[in-house]
Amino acid sequence: MIKAPNQNEYRIRSASSSNSGNYRCKGRMKSSQHETTEWSDSVTLTVSDNEPRPVLTVSPSWLSPGASVTLNCEVEHPSAGWSFYWYKAVPDLSEKSSSYELLPDGSGTAQDSYIIHGQTHTAGYVCRAGRGDPEYHTDHSQPKFVWSADVHSAASLTVSPDRVQHFISDSVSLTCEGNFTEWRVRKFSEDGRLYSDCRRMTGSTCDINTSKSDTAVYWCESGSGEFSSAVNITVQNDGNGPILVSPVHPVTEGASVSLSCSLRTQKILSNVFFYHNDKLIQNDPRGELKISAVSKSDEGFYKCQYSGRESAQSWMSVKVTVAPSGSKRTSCPVWLVVGLVCGVSLLLIFLLVMYRYRKAKDLCFTGPIQSDINSQDSTRNHGDNQDETHEYKSLHPGEYELYETAHHSEDTANGDHHIYETIHDLEDTAKEEDESPEATYSLIAVKDFGMERKHHKPHKSIIYTDVNTGTAGQ
Repeated sequence: MIKAPNQNEYRIRSASSSNSGNYRCKGRMKSSQHETTEWSDSVTLTVSDNEPRPVLTVSPSWLSPGASVTLNCEVEHPSAGWSFYWYKAVPDLSEKSSSYELLPDGSGTAQDSYIIHGQTHTAGYVCRAGRGDPEYHTDHSQPKFVWSADVHSAASLTVSPDRVQHFISDSVSLTCEGNFTEWRVRKFSEDGRLYSDCRRMTGSTCDINTSKSDTAVYWCESGSGEFSSAVNITVQNDGNGPILVSPVHPVTEGASVSLSCSLRTQKILSNVFFYHNDKLIQNDPRGELKISAVSKSDEGFYKCQYSGRESAQSWMSVKVTVAPSGSKRTSCPVWLVVGLVCGVSLLLIFLLVMYRYRKAKDLCFTGPIQSDINSQDSTRNHGDNQDETHEYKSLHPGEYELYETAHHSEDTANGDHHIYETIHDLEDTAKEEDESPEATYSLIAVKDFGMERKHHKPHKSIIYTDVNTGTAGQ
């Protein structure tokens, strides 16, 4: 029995396995040592010699650019009262390990899950848990990675030969590229669920003589904390079986791609069956599957079959081209855009030509109201030449008369003429006495721009024409 006089709390300062067991309590009256309460229900306390270590899971493990990632932290021997801490793993090449940076709002959350929005690149994460007062913290979890095949990150990884599947004992080179001086190549083997570093690292290149254990996900980490895109490498266990030759990195939408089937001893095969997501899509006598313009529907698992033996299947990823921010993708054909531009250009040229034509016509032909012309001409005559006589005659059918008067030889010498023409309809002469004509008059002033004149004399070569266009009874 544990005694804790006058205390309603019993605290174990440093728990050990010896403290494991069932616990219960009861109370006693201060005034009487013999009056006590009933025993409480018992609780079981289990103290493990091994410190609990949380297990982190991530979903999804392979990213689509901009996707959300969910982290879940699970504590062994779970019980209530845990709070959780969330960290990002940052490569530390000098220590051959990683340091941990607390994620935003990732300190002491009550929920055992954490969502990261807009993840685009390969990254590693860890978690730990704590509870009690003062708070006891577990160790950090093993790091978990989310992988991205996006090749536009600051660091990148190339594979030579450039294919996913390889035969046993093949020589494969993994090279890190980017503006960094220090590199390491890491891999995650799903079979052993282990993270490890490249054993044969020369500068920025890792050389591998493939074995069964080299089937894994590979990526680069820089000394500045950058992660490259990740690639899958698969090693064919059956040395006599075929491998599928397919690209390591995602294929851009609209590009062409060629998949083939190969043996260690024979690179070019015939009568090969190709499968997409376990569905037969082609029996090609040339042993090659060509896709001229890749679309998102072509993404998936591919494998080939030759002489009854199948290759392993490999995932081919298709990267969709994204328009710039704030714009929308369009499927409008190029020829349609070109046609619209040409059509608008031709329309503008036509309107410009018409505008210039009308403007030139207006300079040659003007049609003011007769009273305005008379007034303007009278004013001009009085101001320029008081001796000129202008004679107007009403129009009558059947007559054609011209009148010209010029009283200044100087005007005549300067080429100034005033011609008044009366035009009449001969066919309507007989109707003149019975009907009163209602005439429409149009006065046209034609300026002869070809006539040479002095700068100090205004040009006054004008033709006035009165046209009778019809009659009507009044």
